[in-house]
Amino acid sequence: MPFRLRVDGLGASRGEDPIFRDISLILDAGGALLVTGRNGTGKSTFLRTLAGLHPADSGTIVIEDGGDATAPPRESLHYLGHRNAMKRDLTVEENLLFWSRLTKTAGDTVGRLDATDGTVEALETVGLGGLGHLPFGYLSAGQQRRAALARLLVAHRPVWLMDEPTAALDTASERMVEALIAGHRSIGGIVIAATHQALDIPGAQTLTMAGFAVTA
Repeated sequence: MPFRLRVDGLGASRGEDPIFRDISLILDAGGALLVTGRNGTGKSTFLRTLAGLHPADSGTIVIEDGGDATAPPRESLHYLGHRNAMKRDLTVEENLLFWSRLTKTAGDTVGRLDATDGTVEALETVGLGGLGHLPFGYLSAGQQRRAALARLLVAHRPVWLMDEPTAALDTASERMVEALIAGHRSIGGIVIAATHQALDIPGAQTLTMAGFAVTA
């Protein structure tokens, strides 16, 4: 069975207030989805629901890859939220090694970087070569965001969920994000990105969040 992410009738609320409902979509290997809309319309909640960090009121999220049909979808994805999810007092390399070892499963040999020594290559890719020895908290806001992006590279997961991935980045770094996304898609990865910035992601589907209604 070809790799595929399928979402059927997904809905979620915040407290008693509905945020979105009845979202259905299919993304095949190499596919991409841009999630757009005004602040407060549910973009972040949608990604967090896909990631299993926010409860769904209805619907299903299924990864089809011909493997274990009972495996939770979260085992196939990386989530990059508004916060970088890195410890300030650990070095950049120590943070990346933690994420690599946490997300890499036994026997997982797919991906561009190795779980133990891929941190150097990942940091070079995001323009932070030579800074891995520094505590994460020493980095500028833009450098911290690039370090967070590097954690997507140190262990392969087929689905990337990216919430405002270019936050705090300059124009050159925005182009780097586009290159990372293109590289991930080229090896069959899927990307879902919520963003206010214009990202050049050729062939991407678009989902426009509109509060209680959704226009696809």
